[in-house]
Amino acid sequence: MAGSWASGSRGGKRGRRGLAAEINVTPLVDVMLVLLIVFMITAPLLTTGVEVSLPKASADNLQAPKSQPLSVSLKTNGEIFIQDTQVAPDELVSTLLAIAGEGYEERIYLRADEGVNYGGVMDLMTRMQRAGFRNIALVTDPKANQ
Repeated sequence: MAGSWASGSRGGKRGRRGLAAEINVTPLVDVMLVLLIVFMITAPLLTTGVEVSLPKASADNLQAPKSQPLSVSLKTNGEIFIQDTQVAPDELVSTLLAIAGEGYEERIYLRADEGVNYGGVMDLMTRMQRAGFRNIALVTDPKANQ
């Protein structure tokens, strides 16, 4: 009898069921949960600013210029100095042009007190650049880098 059952003597139907029209939801749920976790982790990184702690790096000193370099200093209280001479903020550009002349290509060293806010330094640099001074170097304390 076992042989007749295996040969399909039951009319060829052999306990066959109709096609199941159901969707297997388990793989879909697994994929959706993985995507949800990925988006939960990456979304906050994309929408909020990243807190940055800028690195402290020591760089090799530049070669000393042959002549006395031109330096502009900005103090915490807003006083501006060219070399050792105090200059009013609105007279900075005209004084630099009188000292260096137009087309001055040498490096100008900008020294700002660490208490000066970033906006004050950028304002000073912007005024110098608009006047045609493009070679500006920021000076740091070499002892702080060690």
